[in-house]
Amino acid sequence: MKLTILDNQKNKTGERSMPLQFSEEYRPDLIKRAVLSLQSSARQRYGTSPEAGARHSSKLSKRRRKYRGCYGFGISRVNRKILSRRGTRMFWVGAFSPQTRGGMRAHPPKAEKNLDKNINKKENRKALRSAMAATINKEIVLSRGHQIPTEYPFILSANIEKISKTSDFKDVLTKLGFTEELERSLVKKIRAGLGKMRGRKYKRKKSILIVISGTCPLEKAGKNIPGVDIVEVKALNTELLAPGAMPGRVTLWSEKALEVLEKENLFV
Repeated sequence: MKLTILDNQKNKTGERSMPLQFSEEYRPDLIKRAVLSLQSSARQRYGTSPEAGARHSSKLSKRRRKYRGCYGFGISRVNRKILSRRGTRMFWVGAFSPQTRGGMRAHPPKAEKNLDKNINKKENRKALRSAMAATINKEIVLSRGHQIPTEYPFILSANIEKISKTSDFKDVLTKLGFTEELERSLVKKIRAGLGKMRGRKYKRKKSILIVISGTCPLEKAGKNIPGVDIVEVKALNTELLAPGAMPGRVTLWSEKALEVLEKENLFV
């Protein structure tokens, strides 16, 4: 497949055939597995204290003639602790047992539980190639809700990596026809549910992904544009190409990035 190369002024400077990686078949099932694997490895383990609800001195004897025992009182055989006493008459309250007040949980979350979801290396590479191929499929990109120009997909010329100012980079994206897409990612919504109490109150839509060849001024220039991500071609992963396991993110590949991809035979 050949794509046109556009410069910063949206002028055609040539054509280029896409590397072998972009000929992979579309596999949304594999892409989802790869994204979930990445997300699971980022999860923080959590669990209750092993002693939670089990700190009480709540041993209660059921034997006949045992001092402080409950034999003959006609009460259930539940672990209890002494709340108060009057002589040899003890006033117990339930403790330690899962169904009692102040007791432990029956099956609490355990910190030693393994949350990782593994994926084979070859499957992961195949998923990555499939996600890359989905970025140049116009129908898949539009189905994801992106606002793209009629010329999409296209390749960015090597000069894009020399931009050092955020305002200049915004102007280039506007000239390329991504005005509506940038406006779409400006909207910030409050998350529904308890997540807004836990450090993730706001949600914003993912916008353009720019793939570059390596360290360059553009990396810093595009950092502050809402929804836009800039990544080196070697650091690509399925979550960047398919956020939320939804393939078809609008992606702009620089000419140099494709050269590195082809020369070093990445993700094959």
